Amino acid sequence: MTISSMTGYAVTTRETSGGTLTIELKSVNSRFLDLQFRMNDDLRALEPGLREAIMARVTRGKVECRLSFGRKAGAAASTALNTALLGTLATLQAEVRKQFPDAPALTVNDLLRWPGVVEEAEIGQDTLQAAVSAAMADTIAAFTESRNREGAALQTMLESRITDLEAIVARIAPLLPQLVAQFQQKATDRMQEALGLAVQQGAAAAPAVSRDEALERIRQEVTLYGIRIDVAEELTRLGAHLTETRHILKKGGQVGKRLDFMMQELNREANTLGSKAAVKELSDASMAMKLLIEQMREQVQNLE
Repeated sequence: MTISSMTGYAVTTRETSGGTLTIELKSVNSRFLDLQFRMNDDLRALEPGLREAIMARVTRGKVECRLSFGRKAGAAASTALNTALLGTLATLQAEVRKQFPDAPALTVNDLLRWPGVVEEAEIGQDTLQAAVSAAMADTIAAFTESRNREGAALQTMLESRITDLEAIVARIAPLLPQLVAQFQQKATDRMQEALGLAVQQGAAAAPAVSRDEALERIRQEVTLYGIRIDVAEELTRLGAHLTETRHILKKGGQVGKRLDFMMQELNREANTLGSKAAVKELSDASMAMKLLIEQMREQVQNLE
């Protein structure tokens, strides 16, 4: 199954016996499916069919559909006067002039411009419906293809960022025991140095504990702190989340909401990694990860 972007555009124009029919579809990202139709009131009867056609192929996005029908300029030969309306106007005019004898009579120009007096021969409703359905099928196909093309480009980008994140995890994970050990050694040396200075300054007073006991307590504290800053679990979860993200992309379909959730999980682990980082290598890795995840999150918002 392919991955679709929520951004797409397509337009179809067709010539019919009654005029030019144009259908335009364009969409942007949205949390849900939001359909908007732009058409003249005399075409509103066609909206349910258009809505059904779109909903059969699109599940998310703010979609705008424009339908226009430009009648042929040479349609004057197919016009006719509405004699029934003319008779009604004549009767009404006579009644009015009984009450207002000085009122000016309707001119020919007034009558021709009166709404409904001049009737244009309309294209049959069934014929128009068939033309719209055929044009809509072509428009939907082109519209879906445009969304699929952008979806494929976004998938390539996301897979590239996943590879970059996996490379950071692969680079940091083997160094983790060494980095933690180095930090523990530095912390121990500094505490021992501080303890030595304290002993020298307070040599006149009897120490509360022996030097060996103090050193053992230092080692215990440093070991416990080393456990707290160990990010092995975070790196393991990051690796698992990246594997699942790649699996979702490979499976395809409607992946937007699932990938959005995975971005939250990845960002949570990267933040935890940064908060527990006690050495520069881990801090730099966290910053690089968060940058890549943010780039992914921005693009995931565009996927259906």
